[in-house]
Amino acid sequence: MATTRVQPIDEVKDPVKKEDADLNSPQMPLIVGGLIVGAILMVFLMVTQNIVQSLLLVIGLLLGYTLFHARFGFTSAFRRVMSVGNGQALRSHMLMLAVAVTLFAPILAFGYTFFGGEVAGYVSPVGISLLVGAFMFGVGMQLGGGCASGTLYAVGGGRSVMLVTLLFFIIGSTIGAAHLPFWTEDLPAFEPVSLATSTGLGYGGAWLLSIALFGVIAWITLVVEKKKKAPKMAPVPSTSGWKRIFRGSWPLFAAAIILAVLNALTLMTRGAPWGITSAFALWGSKVAQFFGMDVASWGYWQGENAAMLESSIFADSTTVLNLGVILGAFLASAAGGLFKFSKLNVKNVMASVIGGLMMGYGARLAFGCNIGAYFGGIASFSLHGYIWGILALGGTFLALYLRPLFGLSVPKSKDSFC
Repeated sequence: MATTRVQPIDEVKDPVKKEDADLNSPQMPLIVGGLIVGAILMVFLMVTQNIVQSLLLVIGLLLGYTLFHARFGFTSAFRRVMSVGNGQALRSHMLMLAVAVTLFAPILAFGYTFFGGEVAGYVSPVGISLLVGAFMFGVGMQLGGGCASGTLYAVGGGRSVMLVTLLFFIIGSTIGAAHLPFWTEDLPAFEPVSLATSTGLGYGGAWLLSIALFGVIAWITLVVEKKKKAPKMAPVPSTSGWKRIFRGSWPLFAAAIILAVLNALTLMTRGAPWGITSAFALWGSKVAQFFGMDVASWGYWQGENAAMLESSIFADSTTVLNLGVILGAFLASAAGGLFKFSKLNVKNVMASVIGGLMMGYGARLAFGCNIGAYFGGIASFSLHGYIWGILALGGTFLALYLRPLFGLSVPKSKDSFC
């Protein structure tokens, strides 16, 4: 009987057959070009910015390299578990979060960066804006073909349609920034809740509770998989031995650990966890300002954000991280001989437009994306991170019925792989 393989759209497609993976030569001109661009950017940051920005560029490169090589997805993980019950990727999230809270707890308790600055996690309010925004993001990432991190690393890997997603992600985030005061000031919300500082558990108790929750979630995914007889994840072509560092796929568990460590290093370097979408709002707002819009009058750009709007984008640490992620994914794809611009079709472009807008707008309302709110929020022991995950799963469930309208695949229980 013929087997069916469903390739998640938010993962970079590998045109090389598994048996030919070892023959896939690195694209040396692209690697050299990428290294030159990285070196120029590094020198520019060293000359014009403080040392933190240069270090964050390196961390961003490593994040992008890891995301691409492991095809570490958030969108596909949510889609698999909601469609056919495969929780393998979601269990890798739990491992990532377990390592992250283990590293974040002492850092947040100590309270200082490598350079003596203050450290603060992502702990945000729980209200209407979070519920609406996270649900919107869940729908949007399934239509747009990737989450925030997935969009960046797919752009770096050469997926042309993701440039459309990124463009409208930026537009949606900018519109969300303009509307944010309505959602956060005019609608009801509870104060931010930290499992560590708001409950009396302390960081030790919050860590134990978090580890227990991750274990329960992982166990539930195993039970669901067995009950639904979920198809296994499709294998990604890979090499063996030391070559695997540069070509083929990395194990999800290895990437989960690396991403958690890099997030902790980000926290210790800039005083805040890894984030992505605040830079999109900045980029879009600066473009709007260039064309004469009174962006500075928006509530979003008042107070501590005002200086950011007036400064160079290279002074924004999130911007530097994003550029690093794109460049790191580009180098990873070129090292594997996989960089190639993909073809566009009308339906996919339409889905990317809608998905990008929804993700951008939703991320602003929900105080972050799959990285800032879900990864960073939960790692910071914030209740809003867990709620974000639940609502994004709800949005994913709805999107399973919308994806076929745009020619996008949905895993089926009869598939051999998902």
